[in-house]
Amino acid sequence: MPRYPSRSELDNAAAEFNLVRPRLFGIAYRMLGSASEAEDIVQDVWLRWQTYDRSKVENTAAFLSTTTTRLAINAVQSARARHETYIGPWLPEPVDTSADPALGAERGEALGFAVLLLLEKLSPTERAAYVLRESFDYPYRQIGEIIEVTEANARQLVTRARKHIAAGSRATVSTSDHRRLLAAFVDAAQTGDLDALTALLAADVVSSSDGGGVTGVLAARIPIMGDDRVAKFVAAFSSHFWIGAAITWVQANGSPAVLLSRDDVPYTLLTATATPSGIAQLHWVMNPTKLIRFSGRGAGALPGHSDTRHAR
Repeated sequence: MPRYPSRSELDNAAAEFNLVRPRLFGIAYRMLGSASEAEDIVQDVWLRWQTYDRSKVENTAAFLSTTTTRLAINAVQSARARHETYIGPWLPEPVDTSADPALGAERGEALGFAVLLLLEKLSPTERAAYVLRESFDYPYRQIGEIIEVTEANARQLVTRARKHIAAGSRATVSTSDHRRLLAAFVDAAQTGDLDALTALLAADVVSSSDGGGVTGVLAARIPIMGDDRVAKFVAAFSSHFWIGAAITWVQANGSPAVLLSRDDVPYTLLTATATPSGIAQLHWVMNPTKLIRFSGRGAGALPGHSDTRHAR
């Protein structure tokens, strides 16, 4: 007959698990760009941990991290297939890092939208190696054990991933400048001021809207490219997109972002990649299922800034 763990054994298992749960979620989220899928993986790991012979485990954190990473590698395969058939641009599911500071507590790397999107182009093992090294500073030997390659191969995977991320990355600005640029963009977007919008955008800016094909969500089905086109696109919606919107500053994925709501229901979260030459990327998350984490929170304002105001 199978032996079921006692209540005290389960309590001990839960205590050990909860100590490393933030790291497990952080690994899975960075690999998948989906908070809901990351939570599913963490729950799966917990179920396995309950029934595993824990007397054989010498290092709980290492065991749970290995299990999480391997499950996430498998999940990346099916997630990639879903993204290929996704209606319109796919963007990561944002997380409120002011409400969940543990997500970026160890290291904030591989958390921003721009890097999460670049990670999408890596192989599952490259993605895992990069996240473990850059976000959690795992030694190469341990990375190799987790993803079942040699230490030398783990180094190669991280090196290739770094080169790919570096090739697709842009120089960034300080948090205060980031917020200033995004605030100026929101002001100009509400009035449809073409000159002001164009001045704030980098020449090669890309605007991506993720509506997930949900009926009633007016998201562009293709990315809009170039400062002139993006400015005209944003200005065209100024007469109705912002009407009646409550605008709340939030911290999404470690950076300033703007949450738009009507009647306390979020309908868009706007993030940007801010560079010395202006805003290089605009990410409009409009898929309702990706905004659930921001529902009913009143999502706190960034320190030192006003909380919420209504659009003109």
